[in-house]
Amino acid sequence: MSDFTLERPADAEEIKVEGQTVPYYKYKIGDTTYIEFDTSRCGPPEPMVNAMLALQQIKDDKTKVKMINHKKPMGLLPKVEGEFDFVDKEVDGKTILIFTKKANPEANTDFNDTNCHG
Repeated sequence: MSDFTLERPADAEEIKVEGQTVPYYKYKIGDTTYIEFDTSRCGPPEPMVNAMLALQQIKDDKTKVKMINHKKPMGLLPKVEGEFDFVDKEVDGKTILIFTKKANPEANTDFNDTNCHG
């Protein structure tokens, strides 16, 4: 299964993270764990809030966050680029972003900064 699919594996488990406003799902593909959420139908600040909460769940290099959004979240990316790498692709009118923690982060993310300016 590709990172850039809108379909979730059948064995995905819904998980709870305090403060989330959309469902989060956790599943494994190979030895990589994914935490996925879809904010494509949400308005600000929900995509930012949910992304910050999900990114806090990445504890190692075998965990990725998959965000499905209606557009590239330009306000989010500068806030997290010092600590996380990301790739993105448009699929069926939605933007899928895959975040991974950098091996040698240049900065720590301020997860409390959920203001949208992008």
